[in-house]
Amino acid sequence: MKHDDGPGSSGPSAHPARRRLRAVLAGGLVLGVGAAVTLAAWNDSEFAIGSFAAGQFDLVGSTDGTSFTDHATADTAAPLGFTVNPTNLAPGDVVFAPFAVALEEAATYAAAVTVSAGPVAGSLSGVTYELLRTSTFGCTADTTGTSLVPAGTALGTVSADTTFDLAEPAGGLAPVNLCFKVTAGAITQGADGSAVWEFAAVSQS
Repeated sequence: MKHDDGPGSSGPSAHPARRRLRAVLAGGLVLGVGAAVTLAAWNDSEFAIGSFAAGQFDLVGSTDGTSFTDHATADTAAPLGFTVNPTNLAPGDVVFAPFAVALEEAATYAAAVTVSAGPVAGSLSGVTYELLRTSTFGCTADTTGTSLVPAGTALGTVSADTTFDLAEPAGGLAPVNLCFKVTAGAITQGADGSAVWEFAAVSQS
């Protein structure tokens, strides 16, 4: 009997062709998977770093306009050098003392300075004062300047919003010069005491 191997035949001669086709397709799938696996991966990175450090800030004071040092507490307050003996006052006497404040040379900020007064020690009723900001260091009866605390202010008090600015040092100290004028009113014989002022600086960025 003769077998028909023509088109559409499902005879034995068709099986090898199908196997070859499947082998080729299978080989193509394998090659495709292999190409996907061997794709190169390109990577690159960028890095950024920030370095930080605190600035410097310190307020110093001077009673001679030349030597500036730190007087950080009431116990280490700078003693004002009054030009008239402040321990032998009579009614109507006026004594004067210069002072200056500055930011130390390494400071990296300007400052706003607020003046406040601590409690008065002893008995100094009737004693008043005035605080001036002056253009140069020094303080006498004739010294004039910008009034920070008006004349007639009682010791132990400061008028509200008594502030001034200090510039950031630029190669050297930039002090603000001050003048204290203290007037003895109706004081009692033998009375004595002391008064402290605070200059509190806050940095300005």
